[in-house]
Amino acid sequence: MNNKAVGIIGIGTYVPEKIMTNKDLESIVETSDEWIAERTGIRERRIAGPSEATSDLASRAAQQALADAGVAAEELDLIIVATATPDMLFPSVACLVQANIKAVNAAAFDLAAGCSGFVYGMVAGSQFIKAGLYKKVLVVGAEALSKILDWSDRNTCVLFGDGAGAVVLAETTPGCGILAAHLGADGAGGDLLKLPAGGSRNPATPDTIAQKMHFIHMNGNEVFKFAVKVMGEAAAKALADAGLTAGDVDCLIPHQANIRIIQSAAKRLKLPLDKVMVNVDKYGNTSAASIPIALDEAVHSGKIKQGDVVVLVGFGAGLTWASAVIKWCKEAETIVK
Repeated sequence: MNNKAVGIIGIGTYVPEKIMTNKDLESIVETSDEWIAERTGIRERRIAGPSEATSDLASRAAQQALADAGVAAEELDLIIVATATPDMLFPSVACLVQANIKAVNAAAFDLAAGCSGFVYGMVAGSQFIKAGLYKKVLVVGAEALSKILDWSDRNTCVLFGDGAGAVVLAETTPGCGILAAHLGADGAGGDLLKLPAGGSRNPATPDTIAQKMHFIHMNGNEVFKFAVKVMGEAAAKALADAGLTAGDVDCLIPHQANIRIIQSAAKRLKLPLDKVMVNVDKYGNTSAASIPIALDEAVHSGKIKQGDVVVLVGFGAGLTWASAVIKWCKEAETIVK
């Protein structure tokens, strides 16, 4: 078994400037600030500008993470971008980011696991380091979900926002970094959350456009039930694999989809809400960007301190779920410079 410790040595985020409040949405669809806030916990979200694509958000977050880590872009060996909203089907967002930040020595690929994507990417990136293939890996979760929303569908357009979060991974002090992780999927639930057209099954045609098949389609009730069940289970599984219990957790960073799902996950783990990071009110559901944005905010607000046990947990399209247990030792010197 490889006991090499891999951890986060730098973190950064970027969200677009434009803020869309629930009040703003009242003039677009039949809804209200009170209705949205009560059912989701969301009060506002960030919206990318007309010329802003996912790679732009990802590149800004990547630059912040590199600066935080004190790592030059040319030192990166690999870039993984988790996203459901690539600029285009190909080239990958990761390759566009590589060009933008001038990471000339890095391999690059995208990863599609919906809102679980960042944790999937972090786990995948850590394995390259554990195997000795690479030393420094950039993992980004980035989304421009506003570009694929049907703004006449009040059941979906109120939920999502745009943003990006990034981390730099490297070998770190033994006993620190990623202690355990759990990834899962249930493809039988794929129809519950999907973008039906634009791929090889339903290529773009006037008919697919007319039927609004290039927007997010979601069975909200079924996704909610799935999320409530799987969030607590996934977190508990990773904790068990790390030899820890919920009592050892200093901070839970859940996917920011819905305040009720977050509260349910905390309840299942018997965690008080003061140990749970919540910023869904400010950003809405940013899919793969959700967990790294929340993690960055928790770190920089002092909610996460040196030596804390942190649990990341998410669920998403696929259906997928992912969790990771981290001992936060970012200030510790990395093994490999």
